[in-house]
Order: sequence, then structure tokens, then C-alpha cells
Amino acid sequence: MSDLGALLGEAVDGSLAFLRRADADAAADIEATRRRAVTRPSIVVVGETKRGKSSLVNALIGVPDLSPVDAAVATATYLEFVPGATHGARAWVPDRAEPVGLELGQLRDWATTLGQLPEGTRPPRRVEVTHSAPLLQYLSLVDTPGTGGLDPLHAEVALDAAAQAGALLFVVDASGPFTRPELEFLIEASKRVNVVVFALTKIDAYPGWRTILADDRAQLQTHAPRFAQAPWFPVSARLAQLSMTLPGDAGTELVRESRIAPLQHALIELAGNGHLLQKANVLRSVRSELVRLDLRAGERLTATDPDPADVAKARADRAALAARKRTESRQWSLTLNTETQRARVEATGKLRTYVGQLQDDLLTRIDKAKSDELKALPSDLDTALQALSVRLSQDLEFRFRKVAEKVLAQVFGADELQFVLARLNATLRHALTSRPPRDTGTDNMMIAMSAGGMAFMAGRGAMAGASALGASALLGGGLLVPVAGLGLGLAAGAFILYRRRAQSDRAQARLWLRDVLSEARAALSDEIMHRFTDLQYALTLALDDAIERRLAQLDAHIAEIDKALADDKAERTRRRAAVAAEREAIRSRIKQVDMVLVRARTLAPAATTEDQELP
Repeated sequence: MSDLGALLGEAVDGSLAFLRRADADAAADIEATRRRAVTRPSIVVVGETKRGKSSLVNALIGVPDLSPVDAAVATATYLEFVPGATHGARAWVPDRAEPVGLELGQLRDWATTLGQLPEGTRPPRRVEVTHSAPLLQYLSLVDTPGTGGLDPLHAEVALDAAAQAGALLFVVDASGPFTRPELEFLIEASKRVNVVVFALTKIDAYPGWRTILADDRAQLQTHAPRFAQAPWFPVSARLAQLSMTLPGDAGTELVRESRIAPLQHALIELAGNGHLLQKANVLRSVRSELVRLDLRAGERLTATDPDPADVAKARADRAALAARKRTESRQWSLTLNTETQRARVEATGKLRTYVGQLQDDLLTRIDKAKSDELKALPSDLDTALQALSVRLSQDLEFRFRKVAEKVLAQVFGADELQFVLARLNATLRHALTSRPPRDTGTDNMMIAMSAGGMAFMAGRGAMAGASALGASALLGGGLLVPVAGLGLGLAAGAFILYRRRAQSDRAQARLWLRDVLSEARAALSDEIMHRFTDLQYALTLALDDAIERRLAQLDAHIAEIDKALADDKAERTRRRAAVAAEREAIRSRIKQVDMVLVRARTLAPAATTEDQELP
């Protein structure tokens, strides 16, 4: 491993020096990642909900129910399990400078919406759990929120955690092969992390799991060939947990049937190479930037010896965009306004439906509840409102994306989007964060949210992604406008008011419920209006900026073509040779990086002999 460490170090140094000459900003970003100290290797567990992810975490740590399972509604919280002589937890809550100390029994309350947070407390974004379990002496284990379809809101949380990971443990179950969202998430996460280990859970519940495993491997071979040879570990967390309750040979046999031990040993082996994993991850990030530079060099190479048809097309594109800016900008503005208003009305209607259903359900419960059961109404309502806010946040994200897609489709052609998406992210972020903050406080309700979290998921990688996937894929589903989640809950005033007026009175409880839901609906309705106003404002600025930048890009491209046409044949040959040499140097560097990353595959743990022989 010392030879591999030296090889990785030399490759990172050389490749970063190469990248620094070509793109200093990209190199600086990667340098910041490289300088981050690795105190203990971190394995990040990702996967969709109901895949048995949290149960697997508990089985690996060897503590039943440590990470809350069966959470019907996930929060945007991830749990980081670290070693500690004493057992406890700390929760990092927005707007609080210091973490909140917790008992292990409180994790369900703080990490899921099924529990009960203290009055007026916002859900935490991260919870650190300390435990003396043997596995944690070697590594930190991070359990990320799993949600159906790996929706963008929680996928972002998982990707953020993955960015700090030494390796990923990707969890799927034996009920069926990979879903498309799972594969897309894996491809995105693999841009930052070099080693991924796969766990196939629930093998005790599905006798045909070997067929599913073969299908999963085939899908990786087709859609993510880099992981075609990655190690797979079929496991049963249920059998592992059951083994902890049985003594003697019965427990030992269940441990063997659960197949948890090989995965534990594999993760410990992986953690032993933490510093090497970090170097490999840095090198993987450098490779992604080099691929982007290669694509850009290809465009410049084409411009040095332009085809007459390309010349005519570039000039026509420039003239058409300039003419459309003069004649259609008013139409674009009207389209943006119309689509924004329509989406806002639809979102408000959804809110009315959600609140109405919630009120009907809770009124029915009040009518049937005994007097002691009425005391739990505030906590039940707070949980329901938290769930409603998650659902509404996801709905807003979907509507925001649709508005942006419709407007962009009118302004830019599919072949132009790859040139504008990379800049839209920065423009949107600046437009949103430069707006003066709003006061969202109310007397009895707490609404905590920020429009600054809304931005296009683009960046330097957007152009490479557009070239690889095609601009139509970006409009078809890759274009995302994540929304900072709506945080909605009962503040202390609402709890106090309930205790004073309605704690054991059914009629007063009904009146209290209607009052609170009315305030919640009004507050959320106002916030929806502000969110769409922010979206319209940000998209207006972003579109103006994108059009001007696209015109400038076309002007530069045409100027380069004109220069190429004006030069004599010898000069064009010289310039083409220079660009070709630059591109060849980039490709040569990519090949060198790939050779080292192939060697780095040895960092991935090997599956057991039995598992390697599975079909």
C-alpha cells in the first residue's frame, strides 16, 4: 500500500499542477478538498427509503434500534455515528450556535417526523451519535435520509454527506433491480467518491435474491461500468438482529446466515486505507475537471478549421438570438409571469387540500378521543405539520422546476442550453441572496425558511454533463431547482394556549385546532407567494444575464472562426496543431490518471469467495 500511496500522491501533485495552468479556479476548489484533514475514515450509507438502510446500520454497529427505523416521513437529517466511551448524541439545529445534547432514546424524536421535538424547536440538520460499539473504533458511519425516488431535496443532503466520505455503502434490497433514480444518484455521487461498496438487503425475505443480484450487476455494467466489478455483500439485517436475542449455537448460526460479518470486516479493511481513499477521491475530482477541459478543447479545435456550414450556423444563431432579444423579451417576461402565477395558484390549492384533509382527520380523532388522549393533540399536530411541510417542499421543488423548464425552452434551443446552464447557477444564487431578508415570524406559529437555497444544480460540471447526456436530457429531467425546505411547527405559544384553554375540553380542542390550522395555512400561503416572487425575480435576472453571456460567447466563437478564415492555410494549420497538442496533453493526462485509478481499485474490499461465485 505504501507504493500505491506514493503513486497516488505523485498523480495528484502532477495532475493538480497541470489543472492549475489550465483552470486555476477549478484547481483551487480541489486543493481545498485535499487540505481537509482525515482524522477518521467516514463511510456514508445511502439508499432509498424502505431498503433496510437504517436496519443495516444498526446491524453493522451491533445495537438494535440505535438508528431509527420505519420512519414513514424522513427529515433532512443525517446521523453520524462516532466512537465514544459514553453513549449519547448531539444535534445541530439551525439558528443555534451550540449543539443540543441528547439521550439515545431521543433520536427518534429528533431524527424523524414521527417523534416530538421540544416546543418551538426546528428539526436538526445533523445529529452526531457517540457509542462504544467495536466497529466505530475503526470508522465513522453516516446514515443519510432515504426518500422514495431519492428526490432532489434529500438527495442533496446525501450528496453533501458523500462529499465528506472516504467511501460509499450503497444499499439496495432484494425486492427488485436498481431503479432509475438509484442509478442516477450513483453516477452523480461517483463524481466525488472513488470507492463504492454495495449491500443487497432483505435476502431472508426474497428467496430469488440471487437473480436480483445478477440483474443489478448487469445494470451497472450497462449504465455505470466503472462499478461493474465493485464488491457486493448480500445481507439480512433482520437475522442479525434476531441473533442478538438467541444464545449459543442458534445465535451463532443466525449470525452466519445474516452475512453481516463479512461486510463488517470489509468496511474495517476499507477504513484502514482512509488517507489513500482521500487521495483517490481527490484524483477522481481532478479527472472530472480534465474531461471538461477536453470537451472545451474539442470545440476550439473545430473552430480552427471551420466548415462553411458551421460558419453560417454560428452567424445565424447569433443573429437569431439578438433579434429574439429585441422582439420577444416582452413575450418571455409575460410567459414567466403567467407560468409563475399559474404554478402559485396550483400550489396554494394543494396547500388548501392538504390542510383541509389534516383538519378533517384530526377533528375525527378529537371526537373519538378520551380526555387523556386529548393532551397529546399539540404534539400530534406538530408532527403532522412537519410532515405537511416536507410534502409541500417537494411539491414546490417540482413546480419551480417546471416553471424554469417552460421559460428556458422558449428562450433557448436544446443545443444552446449546454452553454447557458453553467452560468445560471451563479446568477440565480446571487439574485436570491442579494434580496433583502423577509421577516417571517408570527406570534403563535414558527415559519423558518430561506429562498437562498434555491438554485440550479449546475456549475462547472454542467457543460460536461450537457455534452455527455444531451441538452434534451437536461430539459427532460436533469434540470433541477431545489427549494430550501419549508420548516413549519408549533411555537411555544400554541402549546401554552392549548394547556390553558383546551387540554381536556373537546369543544375547546376543536376551536383551538381550527385556529392553529388557519394560522398555519395563512403563513404558508404567504410564504408560497414570496417563494414564487423570488423565483420570478431570480429567473428574470438569470435570463437577461444568460442571454448576454450567450451573445458574448457567440461573438467570441464567430471572431475565432473569422480569424481562422482570415489566416492563410499555414497559420490555420499552426493554430490547429497547437490546440490539438493541448488536447492531446489533456487526454494523455487523463490516461495517466486512469492508470492510477485502476491501481486504486485494490482499495475496494473483496467480497467473500462464496459471494464472488454468485451468478
